[in-house]
Amino acid sequence: MSARFSRIALFHAIEPGSQFWAREISRIGVEDVFAGLLERRYDPIKSAQAIRQLENFNLEKFEVELARYGAHCITPADAAWPITVDLLENPPLALIVKGNLEALNNSSLAIVGTRNPTPYGIRIAGDFAAGFVDREWAIVSGGAYGIDAAAHRGALVAEGCTIAVIASGIDSPYPSGNAKLFSEIVENGAIVSEVSMGVPALPHRFLTRNRLIAALSKSTLVVEAAFRSGSLRTARDAAELMKPVMAIPGPINSPSSEGCHRLIGERSAELVTSVADAYELLSVINETIPM
Repeated sequence: MSARFSRIALFHAIEPGSQFWAREISRIGVEDVFAGLLERRYDPIKSAQAIRQLENFNLEKFEVELARYGAHCITPADAAWPITVDLLENPPLALIVKGNLEALNNSSLAIVGTRNPTPYGIRIAGDFAAGFVDREWAIVSGGAYGIDAAAHRGALVAEGCTIAVIASGIDSPYPSGNAKLFSEIVENGAIVSEVSMGVPALPHRFLTRNRLIAALSKSTLVVEAAFRSGSLRTARDAAELMKPVMAIPGPINSPSSEGCHRLIGERSAELVTSVADAYELLSVINETIPM
């Protein structure tokens, strides 16, 4: 089997974010891991589901499904592949992209935050998205309700490019209530998924996809987040990749800003209060440490 076939079959069969499989693929390559699974060289009980998926995988059928949804499956061998995701400890095997493939390699800012924002958070997310779009950056977020949606809309209102990294298959972007937003995103930007069609958005997949949001972006901005929030995970992922993290302060008694204040207090994020401040900070860092 070709390396591409093996990689896409494994993409179809293995849960994203697995450190074990990432290490194995790095050690012996996708073709040997593919063969090893089919030859039962790995624990056949633990790997039973992956083996079944590989045995039933049909590349032609997969590509027909991709075409049906107007999507592309890209791998590290493709020119459109965003090489920054290869810096992850557990990089994706492949990515399914609907929309503008070139958007994946634009200078971009991730804007993340709570699904239950205040009007203040919604306004700030939209303003920062529009401000960076005006400076010819793309905006990356997760397509969820709240801050994510506000960031995407801010970029769209400014007639810019935005990328939604989703936790479900490209055939059914989650949440379904943002269907209109997703259709607007692909007109100039892209929707990106690390799972195959038909895969639902289960809770653990949101945390797994957060690392992609961080990896695709030059920097991450947290607008509003609770003390324990998935957005903080994105910030940690960005920091592990040595990418700048910024946070917006809020009222000291606002639960929606506790996560931002935590990042700022721990010196895990730079406090920013305007688009100009954020852009200047990233410009200085970029001159010192090219991103």
